[in-house]
Amino acid sequence: METAPIIPAPKRGYSVARVTRHWYIACHASALRAKPRAVTILDTPLVLFRDDEGRPTALLDRCAHRNVPLSMGSVEGGQLVCGYHGWAFDREGTCQRVPALCGVQTGKGRRVAHFHTRESQGYVWVYMDPDHEPEVEPYVIPHLDEPGFSTVRYDAEIPATLHATCENILDVPHTAFLHRGLFRGVKRNEITAVVRREADRVSAEFLGEPRPTGLIGNLLAPQGGTVTHFDRFILPSIAQVEYGLGDRHRVVATSALTPVSDFVTRLFAVVSFKTIVPAFILRLVATPIAMRVLKQDVVMLNAQTEAVRRFDGEQFVSTDVDLLGGHIWRLLKQAERGDKPGDPVEQRVQLLA
Repeated sequence: METAPIIPAPKRGYSVARVTRHWYIACHASALRAKPRAVTILDTPLVLFRDDEGRPTALLDRCAHRNVPLSMGSVEGGQLVCGYHGWAFDREGTCQRVPALCGVQTGKGRRVAHFHTRESQGYVWVYMDPDHEPEVEPYVIPHLDEPGFSTVRYDAEIPATLHATCENILDVPHTAFLHRGLFRGVKRNEITAVVRREADRVSAEFLGEPRPTGLIGNLLAPQGGTVTHFDRFILPSIAQVEYGLGDRHRVVATSALTPVSDFVTRLFAVVSFKTIVPAFILRLVATPIAMRVLKQDVVMLNAQTEAVRRFDGEQFVSTDVDLLGGHIWRLLKQAERGDKPGDPVEQRVQLLA
């Protein structure tokens, strides 16, 4: 009898893509301590724990014996012990001990699926294909702990698909309406966007952009002037916004997105900045503004998700100023299917922002 796949097939009629041969953040490294930790990625229940050398590991959160979640158990001697009958699994998912069994303890079928892990930059990453060796390493977040840069980290749960969340983070036109006064919307300028799609990423470079209006714009470029501005998507789930003004002022906001399920995405954001404004003042002033912007986005994305599910599918009408959404979807579906990357693409678009 065939076993069901660990990761279910995507729903039809929705912008749901499941890229399994890649890395996603499971949790902060500091959150993984003595007890096992349950997480869900791509609708797949996982249990994380540290072995006797302190290395993080991830197994399918289902005991091979009687299907009880292993996250209900404990860690003993670097092994994960099921709370029901005490079966003990090592970091590879092989059962090393059956307490009630006399004789040989190990057996070919007594194992659970193991997922590769990495601990990097304060996060635990999981490679979501248990049957393949990782083909790449986790994304390295730029400027994290780099001299001259200060950093703010925050997390959030977004009630939307991975695709919708990525598009929202990198979508310029909505900021003038949803975030009016906080970010853009006071005065609009015609600018040129250069969109470039490559094998594993797509970016938009905004040429000749004056400092964005609104409270956030004043913080991004307190002295005014023309800013450098890039929006980037990098497979499978990195959304990055970068603003700069000369050599002394730079803000890079990197969001590593983890698809918990089809319509829930976990955001792990890292904002690194080098500014003429003292870091403690920028943190004090910018954090509540950024949280208000995030809350507005969450409300809108939740409403979008509810409408999509109510109508049992999506229907999009796009224009040239929807710069990155279509490219992100193309890259996600190519990666999901394992297709070869298409040819590089470059296009210029005029827009008001």
